[in-house]
Amino acid sequence: MSQSTQLPKTSQLDELSTLELAQALMERLSISPNDWHRLKSNRNSRASEQAAAALVFLLKNQPAEALARLQQASGWLDRSISAPPCPSHGK
Repeated sequence: MSQSTQLPKTSQLDELSTLELAQALMERLSISPNDWHRLKSNRNSRASEQAAAALVFLLKNQPAEALARLQQASGWLDRSISAPPCPSHGK
């Protein structure tokens, strides 16, 4: 067993930077192409995805990009935006 798998989870997390943790969260919350049709209108999934992206941009000192993602997340939650139709449908 490798040393990293023997460490308690908190020790493993301590080895990662805040940015790396945020990027891991963003990756975990991103909707995969295989799940796109199923989750494209799921407001919680879409807001989570955008909020995690906002955190990454904020940690990269890109406040304008962070704000845009937070506004997208807010729009999903307050129902002011909706998923556009799939580009491959209707052709």
